Amino acid sequence: MLTSILIPFRVVINFSWGLITTAIIGVSIISIGIFKVLLPFKTPQRICSFLGNALFRVWAYCMSMMFQLTQRMEWHIKGDLDIHEKGWYMVMANHRSWVDVLVLMHLTRRHMPMPRFFLKSQLMWIPIIGWGCWVLDMPFMKRYSKELLEKKPHLKGKDIATTTRSCAKFRHIPTTVVNFCEGTRFTPEKHEKKQSPFRNLLPPKAGGTAFSLQIMGGQFEAILDITIVYPGTDKRPVVWHLLSGQLKNVYVDIKTLPITNDLIGDYASDETFRAHFQQWLNQRWQEKDQTIDDIRKQIHSTR
Repeated sequence: MLTSILIPFRVVINFSWGLITTAIIGVSIISIGIFKVLLPFKTPQRICSFLGNALFRVWAYCMSMMFQLTQRMEWHIKGDLDIHEKGWYMVMANHRSWVDVLVLMHLTRRHMPMPRFFLKSQLMWIPIIGWGCWVLDMPFMKRYSKELLEKKPHLKGKDIATTTRSCAKFRHIPTTVVNFCEGTRFTPEKHEKKQSPFRNLLPPKAGGTAFSLQIMGGQFEAILDITIVYPGTDKRPVVWHLLSGQLKNVYVDIKTLPITNDLIGDYASDETFRAHFQQWLNQRWQEKDQTIDDIRKQIHSTR
């Protein structure tokens, strides 16, 4: 344990550990991707996917170590993860920081199928990380403004097509599909700009979750509604607290929800279903908002 060293050295150690392990494992995954492209047959493709997934799990263990490398951090996990590596699951999570990804990697590293994230298209061009995510069949989503869609209506439905293609690939390997339903990281500025009706969250976007359920609802075994809270990180970004060895606690609340028939439907064309699904997701977000308040009250009462 390296908790006694000065903060600048902690930052160097954590950053170097994350950079080096990501580079080594990322290059290894990309190398497998080359064979995946050159051998477009089912058996070699599935072997490549299996090997890539195994390396992805190794990376999850490496990232999990960052939470303890230079700090004595405590995990406060509430909820029952009664799941297994050979299943398919959907995760709905709030999005506070890039550290959320590392938290989910920590949760999935042992007994869950490895996660697949819906990523912004710009991330494709990040060396090693973007290319590695492409090899792992993670969907890259491109957002279009309402003004652009009005000028170029043929762009409508592009995200639906991307989700459909990606989820079709997920059918062949046990997967946890992750949706950060807010679509972007929470900041006070975004909260005010969007006039969010929630105290601690941005308004959720229902499309990605609904389309994933429409395509794979019969294969998913459950929805994992995950709420992440980082106490004492309001003044500086969470990633700084992690790198500097000052992230002392992470609170995670997990609720396992059944996938009922009323959650699977044609979100694009069925207005009645779309309204119902949006109402259901907003209700989940109200409960998540209250969960965050409850966790903060619990933290305050124990001080």
